[in-house]
Amino acid sequence: MNNAESSTVASGLTWFKSSYSGAEGGQCIEIATDTGVVHVRDSKAAAGPVVRVSREAWAGFLGGV
Repeated sequence: MNNAESSTVASGLTWFKSSYSGAEGGQCIEIATDTGVVHVRDSKAAAGPVVRVSREAWAGFLGGV
């Protein structure tokens, strides 16, 4: 699963950014979880597109980094 959606669709979610992100912003992403889905967006463009991946795909990504 790899679907793009608008931030308006994902606006009711609670977004999280890594505690390693500095105050300057930089190259950060934010994630939000929903039933069976992880939403990912660019923290500098919160109103921009959102990518949705399955929890399994997200776990695989985290296992690889």
